[in-house]
Amino acid sequence: MKKAIVIGASGLIGSSLIRLLLSDNGFKEVVALVRKPLSIQHKKLSQYIIDFDKEGSYSKHVYGDVIYCCLGTTKAKTPDPADYRRVDFEYPLNFGRVARTQGVSQYHLVSALGADSQSVIPYNKLKGELEDALKLLKFSCLCIYQPSLLDGSRAESRPAEKAGIMLMRGLNVLLVGPLKKYRSIKASTVAKAMVINTHKNLNGVHVYTSDKIKEII
Repeated sequence: MKKAIVIGASGLIGSSLIRLLLSDNGFKEVVALVRKPLSIQHKKLSQYIIDFDKEGSYSKHVYGDVIYCCLGTTKAKTPDPADYRRVDFEYPLNFGRVARTQGVSQYHLVSALGADSQSVIPYNKLKGELEDALKLLKFSCLCIYQPSLLDGSRAESRPAEKAGIMLMRGLNVLLVGPLKKYRSIKASTVAKAMVINTHKNLNGVHVYTSDKIKEII
């Protein structure tokens, strides 16, 4: 059985992932590295309050078989560019470095559709830079998930995003062929795909856009 480490466990995908891992008999322990405690409790769940800026506060907990990174923020929540880069780039990469050094073989990253280090769009460029940096760490398995608009219920209110989700639900049927990757996708679907891929014990780098994520389920 596997031991999993999760960062970003309180988010839309992360919270769904935690529930799936705890109900999966293939996992003996799930470690959530968080800023504040999760509301969920389970005999397999170990929660550690950490300082994401201090490697010494979490390095001793980054041991296991697989690490899942569901970290991410928004410009609205993190308007300062330096803080934004720290959350979306530095933290995921730093955890990856520690995990790789300490023998974790699989890294599963939630990125974004359009991620490209050469993009002129800052958001896509940053996501692409992270993907490129993680590839250099040479994990036995690196799975990168590039979902489009995420469909799910968030704890915080995001009126604009909610309106976008409702619109996309109507437009999804019109997005066919190569446009299928732009269809909205449920956060729970991404989480399920991550767990399924973990049990496959894949090797190398694998990148999945929304349409390919759905095919895993």
